[in-house]
Formats: sequence, C-alpha cells, structure tokens
Amino acid sequence: MSIPHIGSRRELFVDTLLIESLKNASLCQHAPTPRDVVIRHDTPWEGPFTLYHTLVRDGDRVLLYYRGWNLPGEPAVYCVAESRDGIRFERPALRMHPWNGDRENNIFFAEEPYTHTFAPFLDHRSGVPAGERFKAFARGKHGEPGNERSALFGFVSADGIAWRLLNTEPIITDGAFDSQNVGFWSETENKYVAYYRVFRTKDDFASRRTGPTTRAKRLRAIFRAVSDDFQHWSPGKLMDYRTDGNPAPVEEFYINQTRPYFRAPHLYVALPARFMGGRPAITEAEGAAIGVHENQLTSCSDACFMTTRPGNLWYDRTFMEAFVRPRTGPAHWSGRSNYPVDGMVQTGPDELSVYIAEHYAQPKNQVRRYSLRLDGFASLRASHGGGEALTRPFIFSGRELELNYATSAAGSLRVEIRDADHRPIPGYGLRDAQDIFGNRIAGRAAWKRGADVGALAGRPIRLRFVLRDGDIYSFRFQEI
Repeated sequence: MSIPHIGSRRELFVDTLLIESLKNASLCQHAPTPRDVVIRHDTPWEGPFTLYHTLVRDGDRVLLYYRGWNLPGEPAVYCVAESRDGIRFERPALRMHPWNGDRENNIFFAEEPYTHTFAPFLDHRSGVPAGERFKAFARGKHGEPGNERSALFGFVSADGIAWRLLNTEPIITDGAFDSQNVGFWSETENKYVAYYRVFRTKDDFASRRTGPTTRAKRLRAIFRAVSDDFQHWSPGKLMDYRTDGNPAPVEEFYINQTRPYFRAPHLYVALPARFMGGRPAITEAEGAAIGVHENQLTSCSDACFMTTRPGNLWYDRTFMEAFVRPRTGPAHWSGRSNYPVDGMVQTGPDELSVYIAEHYAQPKNQVRRYSLRLDGFASLRASHGGGEALTRPFIFSGRELELNYATSAAGSLRVEIRDADHRPIPGYGLRDAQDIFGNRIAGRAAWKRGADVGALAGRPIRLRFVLRDGDIYSFRFQEI
C-alpha cells in the first residue's frame, strides 16, 4: 500500500482514512447550533414551495440563490438575496423581471423550462474568462417533441446576476435531474465535478457487494461525472456508501449538497437531505393548523453529514445519525422540510455557518442559520478516563503541527511522532511531548525541544494522539 503524501493540507477527523487504531477514543459528530432566521420567503413571487437554495461567497458578498414557487403547476422563478456577513440577508431590487407588472423584486432568472432547479457556483479555475466566472446547472428538456427527456444545461455569468445559456445542447443527459444538481471546479482533481439525481434500485448497490437482492423499488440516488471544460462530461457513475471501507446502509437522499470544504478543498463535504417517504410525522389536523399543503403529509426529512474524496465513487457514512434533527413542532416535520442549503460560510474568527430550509409548502417558508466551530463537523474525542488514536503512515511538508482542539480545564492532549514501524522518534516521544490544554482553532503541538518538526518532513511518520476529556477537530503541518 502506498504511503500518502498529505503535504501541508488540513485533515479533519470526519473519516478513518488516516486512522489505524483507536483505544478508548472515538470519532464524534457534532450537531450545529440553531441561530436566527436569515430570510422569510413571504413575498408574492416566492411562496410556500420556495426551495433549492445555493450559497456562494464572491469576495465580500454572499449570494443566496433560491427557487420562488407558489404552487406546483404555476411558473417558478429564481431569486437572489445578498449579505456581507452571512448573517443578515437582503433582497436587492434588481428590476430585471416583472412580477404581476412590478419590477421591484429580486428575481434574476425566469426562463422556462429551466426554473425548476438552477444551481450556481463560482468557478475557481485559473484563467476562467471574466464572463464565465459563475456557472450553473439548470434542468431542462431535450429530444423530439412528444419524446422529451430531462437534461442538464449549462449557464454562465460574469456577476452571478445576469445569466446566459452556454449552449443550446444539454451538457449532461444520463440522469433524472428532478432536484438540485450541484457542481464545482475541483482544484485537487483539476476538473469540473458534478453530483446529480438519478433513480436506482437497491439491487444496483447490492450487486457490488453480496449479489442481487429482492428490493426492486426505485430509490433516489446520486451520480458523479467530471469534465475538463464544463461542456463535455464523462458518463455518470453511481455513488455508493461506505463506513470504514465496508458497505453502509443505502438511504434515500433527496439532495446531496456536495462541494469542497473551503479550508480543506481535497475533502468534499456533503449535507444531504435524508428523505423518509411513506413516514408521516404529523396528522392532517396538525397540517391544516400550520397551513401545510396536503401533498406534504406523507413524508419527513432531516439533514445528514457525509464526505467523499476526489475520484471516489462512494460517500463515507462514518456517521449514520442525523446532523440536524427536525426541531420541535409540527411545522418542522412536514415533507421536504429541513433541507440543507448548498454551501457554507465562515461567519466569525472561529465560526462556520450552515443553513437549513424550513417549513416547506407552508406559509412561513424560511431559512435558518446554524453555527458550528471551524472544522467542527466531527472530532476525535476521549472522555475523562483518557484515550488515544494512532494514524497510518503518511508524509508531510512543513515545520509545525497545527491543531484545532478543545479540552476541559482538567483535560489534556499530547502528541507523539513515530516512524512507519511504530517506533517513537527520539525527541518526539510521549515523554517529550508538551501537555496541551485549552481551546484553540490554530494551536501548536510542542515537545521539550520545541515545536519545529521540519527535520521529519519528507519521511513516513505516524502521529499518536493521547487525549483526555477533549476533542481534536483537525490538524495540519505548515511553515512557520
């Protein structure tokens, strides 16, 4: 097995890729904290069926895109709200498209049939033309009249507000696309990457594992495709689910919300909406009291957390539990509520914000901000009794080991550096390690000789984390 070279990239404790063993320690998922509502969809052109939100940071502005839709069967539009801090959003008066004769609105896109799902992203590819800084997938139709099928079409924009169709021909055709279909430029893969909706049976997953099953029901599933130029895409491939390298249960995800984590772009974070069809959580009387549309009384949803890495054809499901549970009250338990927004924003020196769409198909449709620690999706955790973790061998570059950690006042963290054959490296053994405690986003490991580990760069090493009543969220090696 080849030894990975992680360089100076940040590694999060969200999977077991670099972990060889755990002793009285575990990987622990952290639920984000609910904060204020950032936007209420109470304008005449938005309405109860507003959904499919996308968040994009462009310099000092944050753009929140979403579909405005009053009722199925009526025309849909796409709208945008703006923010400087990711906390307070306002609707700009764009005056681009009239709504009942009034142009004082924030509608930026109203071109049928592309308004069911329109998913933008900021293209970070080096040398991208100024007029194509933003790109988007939009669901449309292709084929002969009477035999049309769904497809994804490409759109481009210079400013994220005024858009144009890239080509009259679709760019991806091998999916269902009847939900939010997301994409991005991957600096790690040096390609565009797309994750989009298909339908498959459990047989399609099980055939990779233990042979056919008897479950023939079509499930919402995810395809992945790649492109060098955004216009020509590889055939899509089915994304499976694994835990520690082994098959994980197949669950139905309505949207996948996959994109690179901005502090560790080699790691793709997904915040999918777990769809529980045929599982009503509220009664008809409760639904009538909150004004939920009758077609949303037969299911419920929550938000999950999973990851994948460049080139993988599976999502890591280390954490099967919900990342965001529905809150109390019937309004949070109707169908297609609790859908994560695609994207996240750093909203403070040590704070990351994610966003959840609430109250779908209800008069009080809205989006709420949730906060968590930077890199704080999950952690390596040990109780007061103490525990430890040992990594697999890897090669790094840099001169100091940065740690994102938190302990109690009585807790501690020590780091031992070993060679690939498990032998402690002289001067970096556990007895040499400085006892670390506190709460820091960018702390430093140190030993009696100091914090400099540059002499070990370029050779295979292992890290042994010895922890008591604390959490480690991420680590990286960096230059001083």
